[in-house]
Amino acid sequence: MDKLSFRTLYDVQQLLKRFGTYVHLGKRIWDIELMSIEVKRLYENGMIEKNTFINAQMVLKSEHRKEEKIEKDRLK
Repeated sequence: MDKLSFRTLYDVQQLLKRFGTYVHLGKRIWDIELMSIEVKRLYENGMIEKNTFINAQMVLKSEHRKEEKIEKDRLK
């Protein structure tokens, strides 16, 4: 697979869809966590390049932090 860059969660979702993986658990933070696991599996199985894996994980970690902040603020 060619090198891809990711800027949004949507970009990562499109990558996963290329491999037939659709994630919807009903809570955004859970979706992000499962997407991270799936992207890691794709990389470990040689289906995506290292650069693609790293870029996707950076987006997922950023989105996860945003969701954690939203949940924390909701509890205040």
